[in-house]
Amino acid sequence: MLSAIYNLLWYPALPFALVAAHPANLRDYRERMGHGDFPDSAGAPRIWIHAASVGEIEAIRPVANGLLERHPGAIMAITTMTATGREAAERRIPRAAAWMLAPLDNRRAVRSFLERVRPSVVLITETEIWPNYFLESARTGATIAVVNGRISERSMRRYMRARGLFRDALGRAKLILAQSIEDAQRYAKFDLPARIIVTGNTKIEAPRADAANEEPIRPELMSFASGRKIFIAGSTAPGEDAVIADAYRELRRKFPQLALTIAPRHLERTPDVESALRTASLDYVKASELNSQSKGAEVLILDTMGELRNFYRRGAIAFVGGSLAPGRGGQNPAEAALVEVPVLIGPYHENQQDIVSSMVRSGGAQIVKNAGDIVGAASKWLGDDASRAAAGRSARAAVTTEAGGAQFALK
Repeated sequence: MLSAIYNLLWYPALPFALVAAHPANLRDYRERMGHGDFPDSAGAPRIWIHAASVGEIEAIRPVANGLLERHPGAIMAITTMTATGREAAERRIPRAAAWMLAPLDNRRAVRSFLERVRPSVVLITETEIWPNYFLESARTGATIAVVNGRISERSMRRYMRARGLFRDALGRAKLILAQSIEDAQRYAKFDLPARIIVTGNTKIEAPRADAANEEPIRPELMSFASGRKIFIAGSTAPGEDAVIADAYRELRRKFPQLALTIAPRHLERTPDVESALRTASLDYVKASELNSQSKGAEVLILDTMGELRNFYRRGAIAFVGGSLAPGRGGQNPAEAALVEVPVLIGPYHENQQDIVSSMVRSGGAQIVKNAGDIVGAASKWLGDDASRAAAGRSARAAVTTEAGGAQFALK
């Protein structure tokens, strides 16, 4: 009954949903309506993986690449909710057959997409619980699983307002791989027939032991970092750049050789970061414009795709954004922690609660609420190399206990 009402509401909502989706060109529009291009290959296993954006692509990457290694003839389609996510998918999962914007959860759009892709396996990541993705995929006979499943308390309250609809959708999944015990308990509240297993976070992969196999950092970035300690503020959200800039100005008085790198969560916010740095009277250079004359800049804006993960290796300390104000739930601190960089994170990190709690208990992370907290916590680590190194090792040890989701998902 609720699914019928949901689909009925899509008739007046579709034009507004298309506007909200911001299709930039004809390709985007066609993909949102389920008309994306997908290669036709008879007889090959066909896999659809859906992830929201860049962070979720990074989380599902080890699973996707692992599946393609195990099943070299498989045809895989990756969908995302954002164009930047689509670009990240093409770069990080290059052996997939197609990378597209996800269809709107309008039944006609989803059916059109499924007619083209014809998946036998559907993997939905994290919190992307779109009812028709589940209902229509099940109608075609596809096997559905949720990978890296996560439901925050805030999201759970929303889902419970239409519990029947989401229970009906999730009830089509055969398997739910949850990030934590708390996530599993929230899924269990829907009384699902699916097997629910706590596997940890697929995004957390131990760094490769052979340094020669690490992806290289661009020479221009290496030149900027040479001879300095770097404070990296990763995946910052609106309002956080100004806080970081204020904290950095104070830290630089104590540590004159300290440089700052700010990587906004969404690259379209780069002008906002520039504005915050100008207000703080800080000289900066953008990663997209780095050259041999850029060494004198004290701040680097990482306005390029895919470079933050590797650049964390040059960090002395890191702040992980989306966490100073309510509403975003915090970004994942694993990338910094896994390369033994101690982490500062704001109090609003409910989406990363297990990992952050483990890191704080181990001494590898500290909770900060404002610029003053950042200065105080960072000063202790920057003023004591041995303490900072120990905190970095503790951070890595803490997050590796959360790993294992990718390996389980491939079994």
